[in-house]
Amino acid sequence: MGMRGWLRRRRASAKDRFSHSSVPVPAREISDSLSDNITELRTMFTLTPDLVIRTFESKFVEGSVALVYLTGLVDKSSVNNNVLRPLLSQQSEGPASIYDLLSVGKVFNIYDFHEVERQILDGSSLLFIEGRKEALAVETHGWPQRAIEDPQLEASLKGAHQGFVETGMQNIALIRRYLPNREMKIKEYWVGDRAPTRVSLLFLADVVHPEVLQEFEDRIKLIRIDSILNTGELEELVEDNPYSPFPQFMMTERPDSVASHILQGKVAVVVDRSPSVLIGPATFASFFQNVDDYSTRWLVATFIRLLRFMAFLVATFLPAVYIAVISFNYEVIPLDLILSVGESRERVPFPPLLEAMIMELTLEMLREAGVRLPAPIGQTVGIVGGIVIGQAVVQAGIVSNIMVIVVAFTAISSFIIPNYDMASAVRLLRFLMMGLAAMFGIIGIVIGMMGLIGHLISLESLGVPYGSPLAPVRFSDWKDLFLRLPLWSMKNRPASARVVQSKRQGDNRPRGDGE
Repeated sequence: MGMRGWLRRRRASAKDRFSHSSVPVPAREISDSLSDNITELRTMFTLTPDLVIRTFESKFVEGSVALVYLTGLVDKSSVNNNVLRPLLSQQSEGPASIYDLLSVGKVFNIYDFHEVERQILDGSSLLFIEGRKEALAVETHGWPQRAIEDPQLEASLKGAHQGFVETGMQNIALIRRYLPNREMKIKEYWVGDRAPTRVSLLFLADVVHPEVLQEFEDRIKLIRIDSILNTGELEELVEDNPYSPFPQFMMTERPDSVASHILQGKVAVVVDRSPSVLIGPATFASFFQNVDDYSTRWLVATFIRLLRFMAFLVATFLPAVYIAVISFNYEVIPLDLILSVGESRERVPFPPLLEAMIMELTLEMLREAGVRLPAPIGQTVGIVGGIVIGQAVVQAGIVSNIMVIVVAFTAISSFIIPNYDMASAVRLLRFLMMGLAAMFGIIGIVIGMMGLIGHLISLESLGVPYGSPLAPVRFSDWKDLFLRLPLWSMKNRPASARVVQSKRQGDNRPRGDGE
């Protein structure tokens, strides 16, 4: 699916579904009457007990002043010390302008009530002054937020132990700590008609390809929805192929991982109120890379990466291979082993497909139970439940010992895949391969594998081939594919990202003491 074709279809769909929104609603301007403005505010924010409207007189301005904010979204200390206290001061000498009085970082004028509504809901404090057809928006954000903690889904042994939080600006600050460069640019958009969400695009202006950036921007601009509550919703609305089980964008909780991808020429999307950051374009191989790969010895990192790709194959095909060789192709099993398998299955009344389905579905239910329950209870349920159920079903003759071993190897392999979204895709593909193996044996697995490879080759992420650098072949990127060669040998950025400026390092090869 070409990215321009995707864009044309989305534009046509958006035009059909939201043609009524193309006519702009005229914004009501702010009045020079303070009482009229307060009346308008109370009309806009009915049944809003956390709305504060305080009127007072100040010797530094002519006429009454009204301070308006939502009490749960502002920093009360900043409001009291930096806004109210300077305006209510009784000193004889004072600055000539109200802008000099307010000791906050950002103060700007707004002229209509649409912007008034957005700024109040965004956590700003507004000052309305009698006789002025404008309001002053004062940045006093102070909504509840949690402290920066270790990422939950992406544990690291040698990397940083900082994860994103639910505040967009704080997440951008974490990324800037890793990329203190003036070429890192930020473009902001508001997505959502009923509850707008700030969406920020981060990129290196002299590295990212303009077409990739423009494609990402166009897809975000075409979104028409009530609100975006998390990054996963945005990903589903902008991906190329919504019917594919494979993730077409990367999602991470780690600022060091985001900085690494931005340096490669990719675009990061920070969604306010979400602790995850979206990265695109993505390729299939990028989901098997981890930030620890670049902080350990390259030989060790290569071994671990090969282990991940092997785990992907095992988690996808091992139960299907078991079904195929037991149901159709038992002649490939050595004689000593087939006797052991036959002895293990002599009490099992179910065919291999049903036997595998019972164990795989039990494993999935145990996995979900462990995730949803509190951490101490979840670990207990996962370990005890697996041991008790596995032993019980074997003694009851429902499944064989060999099937329990296969399911255990499959579960361990799926845990090795570092990306949660890719591991979830493998969980779905496993059942498809099991069905093909039950119908056609080894031939069915080969057909499934060929279809899987064809599907991966056909996918795109922001117009970038998903199978790159394998399809199309780009040998220059193979230094960081199945193997992780030394860092000094990877002088250029990945060509699959379609970067403008490919050079990222010079000749840094260590020479040793003898040279």
